[in-house]
Amino acid sequence: MTRPFEVARDIELPATPADVWTAITAHPEAWQFPTGMEIPEGEGPPEGAPVATWDPPRHLVIRMEAPDGTFNSLEYLIEARDGGTAHVHYVHSGILADEWADQYDAIGPHTDFYLHTLGQYLAHFKGRPATYVGQPSFGINGPEAAGAADAMDRLAAALGLGAGAAAGDPVSATLSEAGVIEGVVDYRTPQFIGVRTADGLYRFFGRNHFGHVVGMSAHLFSDGVDAAAKEAALSAWLEGVYA
Repeated sequence: MTRPFEVARDIELPATPADVWTAITAHPEAWQFPTGMEIPEGEGPPEGAPVATWDPPRHLVIRMEAPDGTFNSLEYLIEARDGGTAHVHYVHSGILADEWADQYDAIGPHTDFYLHTLGQYLAHFKGRPATYVGQPSFGINGPEAAGAADAMDRLAAALGLGAGAAAGDPVSATLSEAGVIEGVVDYRTPQFIGVRTADGLYRFFGRNHFGHVVGMSAHLFSDGVDAAAKEAALSAWLEGVYA
């Protein structure tokens, strides 16, 4: 059994269409995760890439099809706005395969969080070198206990955040060997927490709400980041939160 879906969003971003285009096509590691389809700035898609529409910096469609007839399509329509900003109409559509229920429920909330993170990158870190910490597409998963109903509450407590914490609230937390993060909450829903520091965006995913476990990732914007060591330290901290 399969399920078609479509999620559409309209957002305003604090950057020119050219900057938005570069962030989407060349630097997904700065706001989402490495995709393996990064296209260097100024170049076109390589032969065989699943790019259905390439019209920089206005219109991009990426469409990936599977032998079973399912597909995944990402469309970005980018328009210039006053003050050097851009409007983006984003559509994620496709057909989900068997056991689609949790995937379907997760698509919309994840979309909102990733697009918000794109805006945070463009507003605060555009042009800085970016290192993604985590595994592509899922980041760093917590242990089995991170699938419990109260798992995001435990994570918030570990970050020093109370039940009423909201965007703009300060954060100061020690993540064991991963070090101290000092910054502000930039995103807060029951399913997600975003923390912005002077040199990074820490993303916490409440996938316990979608049949999985709480996970996290980090986008770090400073030189000399050892991504593997940082991932190991954050993974150990996340395990400790649920010990």
